[in-house]
Amino acid sequence: MKKRKSKVVLVSVLLSLSLVITGCINSKSNDTTGKVNDGGGTSVEDPNDPYLGKYLETIEVSTVRIIGDNVKFADGEDMDNNQWTRTLMERLGIKVKNDWIVKGEQPGGPGEQKMNVSIASGDLPDIFPVNATQLKQLSDADQLMDLTKLYEKYASPLVKDMMGKATNGLASATFDGKMLGIPRPSSTIDGASMLWIRKDWLTKLGLPEPKTMEDVLKISDAFTNDDPDGNGQKDTYGLALTKNLYGSTFKNGDFGTLEGFFNGYHAFPQQWVKDDKGDLVFGSIQPEMKDALIELQKMYKDGQIDREFGVKDEAKEGELSAAGKIGMTYGQMWITLSDWLKNTKNNDPNAEWQAYPIVSNDNQPATTQISGIGVDRFYYVVNKDAKNPEALFKMMNLFAELQFGPNTSAEDWQKHSKVDGFEIWTYFPFPVGQPDKNLNIHQNVVAALDSKDASKLNPEETDAYKKSAAMESGNFTVDDWSYDKVFGRTGSQAVIKTYVDGNLLKPGEFYGVSTPTMSEKFETLRKMELEMVTKIILGESIGEFDKFVENWKKLGGDDITKEVNEWNDSK
Repeated sequence: MKKRKSKVVLVSVLLSLSLVITGCINSKSNDTTGKVNDGGGTSVEDPNDPYLGKYLETIEVSTVRIIGDNVKFADGEDMDNNQWTRTLMERLGIKVKNDWIVKGEQPGGPGEQKMNVSIASGDLPDIFPVNATQLKQLSDADQLMDLTKLYEKYASPLVKDMMGKATNGLASATFDGKMLGIPRPSSTIDGASMLWIRKDWLTKLGLPEPKTMEDVLKISDAFTNDDPDGNGQKDTYGLALTKNLYGSTFKNGDFGTLEGFFNGYHAFPQQWVKDDKGDLVFGSIQPEMKDALIELQKMYKDGQIDREFGVKDEAKEGELSAAGKIGMTYGQMWITLSDWLKNTKNNDPNAEWQAYPIVSNDNQPATTQISGIGVDRFYYVVNKDAKNPEALFKMMNLFAELQFGPNTSAEDWQKHSKVDGFEIWTYFPFPVGQPDKNLNIHQNVVAALDSKDASKLNPEETDAYKKSAAMESGNFTVDDWSYDKVFGRTGSQAVIKTYVDGNLLKPGEFYGVSTPTMSEKFETLRKMELEMVTKIILGESIGEFDKFVENWKKLGGDDITKEVNEWNDSK
């Protein structure tokens, strides 16, 4: 399939682009049979299989790739020649043509910048990834195909199930009733914060598991002052903290973060929440923040927090954990898979990290904040002039089937997922995720451990089961331990299940595209907040919080709040 350039006039180019259409090509292209393309494109071998039917004649689909810095290939392979390019040709008759490939998928990174240039020039492929801001720009410029009917016809039941579990995902890609993008589903529940504790230290000091924030504060004090590592020195810290303060909120990582601590005081930093009147307000400026800040200040003054946290990122603070000097950290469900906690076990076989639900400072249950939208950084969109728009869904269907389908063989899953240390799944142009995959793995693994029957597990579940079974046998590696701490009987996914079953997850209320004032001023307001929180922890008066709130409102916060509520009213 040939790429078609959209004719646009660039009005303004910076971080925010505005495109004006000066002309367009009729989007009703002809297929190989001469029939008008109604979204069905070239005919397929099996008309009764709209999901995975192979094209009679090979079609070419142009795209662009924005990949992570860690993507690696075996000798002789690259993004244009790999297991997935071969499978797409063999099973669907689709040849994917990459117009360009850029490493750097972080917000504001090389990939986003390159995509901005392509949008500004009108040099758009058939199917391509965009972020939320770019999606809105292309929507305003009328450059995208309406995928509403195509989705209903061609998305497989498995893909639709995934999309349905991606909180507000499809809604965020719908404009004036038209589905203009397909989100890349991600798990909002896996973003929930939990409290990771050195359980071996709890046992050694005779401390109970935390039920309240008061318990957490007592544990932190004991881990700092009662020599939990037994070396006769006061060289341990109760709570890990990094200079970034927040984790997934700013995509700075998830070790040494504070969201869970604040949530214990019913405060929700960097999240839009509803007030008593139903209006949306910004959690970072609500009075509940103050009680948490006061306690953090006391903890720092008492030596329970690393004195140098203000200049340390995760890697540096993680060195303290690896050295056995950290007793607790708030973070996400996966952090025993990271070097920060895994190396604690490598260096001390008796070390035992355990995940616990966050707890409250009063008699009301603590709720943990999660994203208000179950979408990764990208949406997949289709050029309105593309010949075979349905090809997007066929490719997504195939990926979903081979990664998550119940009938996929272990061999098929393996060669499309991970081979000899190479993450093969990252080569696929339009991957989709299963939002509750990890929770399902945990529940199925536990059931198999109970029944001692792993025959019904899929390949990924089988891998997790073997690691937990090794733990229960007593003959395990640190890698087995790290996975069991996520998927095993008492793993972090058991905490996620507690949150889900107890309705203890609090999604953010705003999931729209950045408002005009947000795009212009939010980064400045974010930096103000980080400076304020850091200063108070280091000992500044709590009055700094009130000054911050006043300045936040004056310097754009009030305007952002007005725009966010206008968006909320228009839903």
